This record gives sequence, structure tokens and C-alpha cells, in this order.
Amino acid sequence: MRETCVPSGVNLKETGFGYTLSLVGGKYKMIILYWLSENKVMRFNELQRSIGTISFKTLSMMLKELEADGLIIRKEFPQIPPKVEYSLSDRGRSLIPLLNMMCEWGEKNRLPVLEAEQR
Repeated sequence: MRETCVPSGVNLKETGFGYTLSLVGGKYKMIILYWLSENKVMRFNELQRSIGTISFKTLSMMLKELEADGLIIRKEFPQIPPKVEYSLSDRGRSLIPLLNMMCEWGEKNRLPVLEAEQR
């Protein structure tokens, strides 16, 4: 029998599930990781254009958090104007199979819901 991921009586933050959610939870972190996995290296404005609905401040905050958590690498080039590139770290790349599984699950499960709504 498989041990539960979130045992009753245990604080969610003290579980592997809770830890993972703390790293990728929120509206934009998984989207940022997705775009970096697709493009390998991106600059701030490229990420902002790709996401489309994120403010400068929010993207800046999300990138700082992802970098602090060791999921992305920020590389700054000493030039004028300043150039900064973002890429996935090895740790960040290890999350991509999880994101792919979520995508596959969503594709499989959204179609029956859409079809049922159209009836």
C-alpha cells in the first residue's frame, strides 16, 4: 500500500507535496518554467512578451523567487545597456517532467468537460 503524500495531522508545509507547491505554486511560476524549458535562454522582455498578462513587478518578483529557490539561473552581462539572461538550472529542469505530466493530464481531461458543456 502506498504511503499518503499528505498524511492527516501533518502540516502540509512539512511534506514533499507541500514543498513542491511552495516552489511552483502561484499563477506564473510554472508558466515561467515552461517558457524557459521551451527556449533554453530568455531575456526579461522576452519572458514578459511570451506570458503576456504579467506585470513588470510581478515577473521581477517571480524571477527573484525562482532564482532564490535554485530553479533558474540569472546571468548578468557587464555591458551598457545591461543584459540579463535567464535559464533553467539542473534543479529547475528536473521539474519539467512534472509540468509535462500536468499538461498531458489537462489535455486528456479538459476535452470531455468541454464536450459535456456543449451538449
